[in-house]
Amino acid sequence: MVVARAFGTSSADVKQRELERLAALEQLDLLDSPRDEGFERIVRLIREVFTVDVGLVSLIDAHRQWYKACSGFSNSEVPREDSFCRFVVDLDTAVIVPDATRDPRFAAHPAVTGENHVRFYAGVPLRTKSGHTVGTVCAIDRTARSFGRKDITILEEIAGVAMDRIELMQSAATDSLTEGLTRRAFKEETDQLIGLALRNQKSLACIVLDIDHFKTVNDTHGHAAGDEVLKAVSSICRSVLRSGDLFGRLGGEEFAIILPNVDRDGALVIAERLRLAISAEPIVGEFGSLAVTASFGISALSIVCKEIDTLLAQADAAMYEAKRGGRNRCVNFQSISADQPSGARRRVLKAGSILFNDRRSTIDCTIRSLGADSAALSVSSSTGIPTEFVLMIKGEGFETHCRVVAQDRQNLEVAFRG
Repeated sequence: MVVARAFGTSSADVKQRELERLAALEQLDLLDSPRDEGFERIVRLIREVFTVDVGLVSLIDAHRQWYKACSGFSNSEVPREDSFCRFVVDLDTAVIVPDATRDPRFAAHPAVTGENHVRFYAGVPLRTKSGHTVGTVCAIDRTARSFGRKDITILEEIAGVAMDRIELMQSAATDSLTEGLTRRAFKEETDQLIGLALRNQKSLACIVLDIDHFKTVNDTHGHAAGDEVLKAVSSICRSVLRSGDLFGRLGGEEFAIILPNVDRDGALVIAERLRLAISAEPIVGEFGSLAVTASFGISALSIVCKEIDTLLAQADAAMYEAKRGGRNRCVNFQSISADQPSGARRRVLKAGSILFNDRRSTIDCTIRSLGADSAALSVSSSTGIPTEFVLMIKGEGFETHCRVVAQDRQNLEVAFRG
């Protein structure tokens, strides 16, 4: 059952609405953000109120549905095209499926026919105050059931609580788990330090570090162990850094550091000091003793790199190279820049398509940052993507040939071939 449906919407209107929706999602800057106990409570509440197996709060970008919080499923995201929730976003209204086996849209869906055994689905828009549906709030069950108007109203109220939580998080400056700066606060403070460095012609460097094999820690020992690892790594880093350095948590297991008055060579020394400190200290808890390492990427201010988005893009590219080279190592962007794009980047959130195999094969992607000569892309899986392909930005008439210069499981750094 679809509660409401809009008629007469043109293709141009749909494209424009999607552009505006992604712009609103970008403004929130919540994708791939750390777990939050407030959202964990919301999804547990959904399960209790409706007596269902799964509660879910998700954000949906151009290529995937990412779970901000989920109780009842083990995965953290699904491709957008495989998601029940894409219908909520596309129709911009609540969607109720009493029995998925009797709905032609979902009867053959792997979540229905496979081990998840989904039968019932209720999803409502997670809508910003300006009216953009950036995600969904869902109740899901493994037994077919009805869901009345009162139930929909309650789920919509819970979605309102979730959006209130999102708005409250916009003002938070410190990550409650690790005591590092939140991503938003980190970027705001970095902008000020970059301005100061440029005015005074001083050096400034950036380090991005990502904990190696962190997913394995969560999968093997549970999220409580993962949280202990995050807290320990954060504590180690902050004990090594100076008081004037910035330390922030950008995502689940990714951190960033800004070093005022330090050039790229000095930053490489500091990154190596951090790497050794992390690898030398086993993390002990009820889960036992874990040996933890991290991979580091380093970038610095330069003639073309004068803003936070470019600094992070270059450090990310170097960090992906460190991962590709075997992990537990430090890579300076300058050491790989002969094969890298060097232009400025701006942060965006755009729908893209990767075209290859003479355009017969297409993979949806989300463009996360964009410059005149390069871009950063997110995909559900980078497996099978060739080193060269055509990138198209949907609805903008943009196409360019690309080559992959760095990658990990779900991220690609690409240079434009012209």
